[in-house]
Amino acid sequence: MKLNRHNLTRLAADVQLPAYSPAETRQGIAHIGVGGFHRAHQAYYTDALMNTGEGLDWSICGVGLRAEDRRARDDLAGQDYLFTLFELGDDAATEVRVIGAISDMLLAEDGAQALIDKLASPQIRIVSLTITEGGYCIDDSSGEFMAQLPQIQHDLAHPRQPQTVFGFLCAALAQRRAAGVPAFTLMSCDNLPHNGAVTRKALLAFAGLRDVDLRDWIAANVSFPNAMVDRITPMTSTAHRLQLHDEHGVDDAWPVVCEPFVQWVLEDKFGNGRPAWEKVGVQFTDDVTPYEDMKIKLLNGSHLALTYLGFLKGYRFVHETMADPLFVAFIRAYMDLDVTPQLAPVPGIDLADYKDTLVARFSNRAIADQLERVCSDGSSKLPKFSVPSINRLIADGRDTERAALVVAAWARYLKGVDENGDTYAIPDPRAAFCQALVTDDDRVGQRLLAVDAIFGSAIPHSPAFVEAFERCYTSLRDHGVTRTLERVLGRDS
Repeated sequence: MKLNRHNLTRLAADVQLPAYSPAETRQGIAHIGVGGFHRAHQAYYTDALMNTGEGLDWSICGVGLRAEDRRARDDLAGQDYLFTLFELGDDAATEVRVIGAISDMLLAEDGAQALIDKLASPQIRIVSLTITEGGYCIDDSSGEFMAQLPQIQHDLAHPRQPQTVFGFLCAALAQRRAAGVPAFTLMSCDNLPHNGAVTRKALLAFAGLRDVDLRDWIAANVSFPNAMVDRITPMTSTAHRLQLHDEHGVDDAWPVVCEPFVQWVLEDKFGNGRPAWEKVGVQFTDDVTPYEDMKIKLLNGSHLALTYLGFLKGYRFVHETMADPLFVAFIRAYMDLDVTPQLAPVPGIDLADYKDTLVARFSNRAIADQLERVCSDGSSKLPKFSVPSINRLIADGRDTERAALVVAAWARYLKGVDENGDTYAIPDPRAAFCQALVTDDDRVGQRLLAVDAIFGSAIPHSPAFVEAFERCYTSLRDHGVTRTLERVLGRDS
């Protein structure tokens, strides 16, 4: 059955439907970067609240700034902006649910002013973001905004025809200020440390280059809550669409597949109202830092620790990698010995249970999470998810062998060929630059680790880490993944 409003009541009984009518809702949120994660997370929670009869004035208007967002918009528009959330797990406790929290989607290329007007509208009280870790234009080595980027320079020269998120946000906020409309809250849902603070820093840096008075107004009036967001959401494949149709009778052009687990910890710092998300499971807090450190260092760091090694071994799905006992032992050792000692107590969380949950989530066969997805954008992910843990290990004088293996595996992965001889593309905007660093194995560590934008200053100046990297890199090259893991885990025969 084709998914649209007309057919909702004709869907199978096991498909959960919105308990509200679109006519009852009003937009209150504009979300920039509509993709799988936003739909499985923020839209999911907003829909859950609407199903209680509350939050009906917080419907979401999607925003697409990239040319490739047109297909997403067209797919959603073709089914009245409804989509199916398709949970996949290894037990029966999963749900199939039609979500109606998104009510429209605007594209920048269809008219910059129309989009600016939407963001400047008084009804929009929250603008949220999933623009990827690299979308904030912050130099990982210096922590500074990269004003020299061509797209940023374009927006500074053409403030009424912006191309970037910061250009659109500043144009809308300038329009709100001029009209006496209160500022919106700017809420990052991206997976990076202190995402609200990073968003604030980037936006104020851009605004300061455009209009100092506007920058000062934004600093005084816009709220930037930090958040910890978590739900494994693989890329939707044709196989997923067919599975949804065959098992539940739903013909959805763009469903979202995700694991059953979901978590959102959010600082309660909103300047212009917010949905009562706490009524549907969102945890509000004064300080998200301990939750954020736990998730980024344990979940994201461990994901990277297994993904490049798994890809080199020839695996292509996360659950395949976790079916290998050596990988599970390595991830356990990395989490227990390298990361956990760095973490402060997390209110309401038992870290031992959390790590057990991570192993179970990574082992989820039904979701078939692609290693390629986790491998992507390594040059942006490593500085955020791995380098802080490595820096702490170095500062504390602790063993760096396991952490060095993570980096060495990334370096070998950049070669573009696994140990079975299969070739693959590197999904990273800086792929060509990074691959050039590993073309020649001679002094590869000196070249790669010296990239300040990725590894900072402590790593290349740690003889112990550099030696461990060279040892692991050589072992992966000469003996392969299995023998290297056995050596690092002390299981050499």
